[in-house]
Amino acid sequence: MERKQEILQRFLRYVKTNTMSRKDNVGKQHPTTPGQWDLLRLLEAELKGFGIKDVSLDENGYVIANIPGNKEGIPSISFSAHVDTADDVEGDNVKPRVIENYDGGDIRLNESVTLSAKDNPELASYKGETLIVTDGTTLLGSDDKAGITEIMVAVKTLCENPEIKHGPIQIFFTPDEETGTGMDYFPMKAFNSECCYTIDGGTRYEIECECFNASTFTVTFKGVSYHLGSARGRFVNAVTMASAFVSAMPQAQSPEATDQRYGYYCPLEISGIAAETKLTVYLRDFDYDSLIKKAENLEKLARGIEALYGGQVITANKVMYHNMVEASNKKPFARQAVYKAGELLGQSLHEEIIRGGTDGAHLAANGIPCPNIYTGGHNLHGVYEWAALPAMVDATELILKIIAVWAKEA
Repeated sequence: MERKQEILQRFLRYVKTNTMSRKDNVGKQHPTTPGQWDLLRLLEAELKGFGIKDVSLDENGYVIANIPGNKEGIPSISFSAHVDTADDVEGDNVKPRVIENYDGGDIRLNESVTLSAKDNPELASYKGETLIVTDGTTLLGSDDKAGITEIMVAVKTLCENPEIKHGPIQIFFTPDEETGTGMDYFPMKAFNSECCYTIDGGTRYEIECECFNASTFTVTFKGVSYHLGSARGRFVNAVTMASAFVSAMPQAQSPEATDQRYGYYCPLEISGIAAETKLTVYLRDFDYDSLIKKAENLEKLARGIEALYGGQVITANKVMYHNMVEASNKKPFARQAVYKAGELLGQSLHEEIIRGGTDGAHLAANGIPCPNIYTGGHNLHGVYEWAALPAMVDATELILKIIAVWAKEA
């Protein structure tokens, strides 16, 4: 089968598998949804079907495949993608639509939802090409089923063409990346590669080696409950305390007010009653010291709210992941191999920063360089999501060429 058609058919099959993860199941089960197991088991079976003997799916939902090298003296490298899709909008029951020979205009997804060419200038570069879109009611799932597809087709190519020289290769498919817990049980003892390429990017030819430092700041406001009719001088309203706390945060440092290298405070979840209210704030910054400073600022604000209202404010700050650029800088060949591969393919690769994180950020904390490779997906996590088949083909070719560069130059 022509590689282009294989990528398309495999991608369509994967996106129809329900794998939406659920943040409210974190801490209860891992993966957080049973549908993720369905895709994980499918990938395990397909990898074994390629003839790979060392393939396993562990009890925490990690598929691990070890492909022996066929050339001596080449370091082991790995590739990774995650099986879950986000729950920002409905992520299950995806009904993808293939648009062949795209005409360059708007794409009507359903009677009320249209993908605008004006608002999506990247569409113009794919006129005459094949796109995959949603039906306007769910996300598509290219994050990260496009990455899975590209890895699987590249691996199948290696298995079918033993004349392609390569060192040992590890493949990891992980659950629950979108909940932020995807690496909580990662089998580090099984990891023995020099680097890990996460295939979890977006726009064609974008490479990412730097991401946010991230922490989750949780605040519990404890009030004093009284009947409202006799509340004067006694009642302490935790909801009011939480509202004052959120209002006092710097609005100029919110996600909607920042871009590029500017970090932010983001109050993301709040729940409770007058007696007790809980708030979750996401803190992000490319500079780690600035991230810690943000947490210190919120701690000072908590003490001020406590003094002002008379209730109790309990805080906790948990660092979720670190900027992965340090690991890339210490072992530069992982990044250099990407650009060398792109040059050999005639791909004009360019580097962008991630205003977010990847599973690779957790590996980078252990000194493992983890460049993130584009997948060809756009408008991720929403009903306007679309994927470009030519970019998916290019990403697959880049994976294979990275392997070739390591075999020749490492």
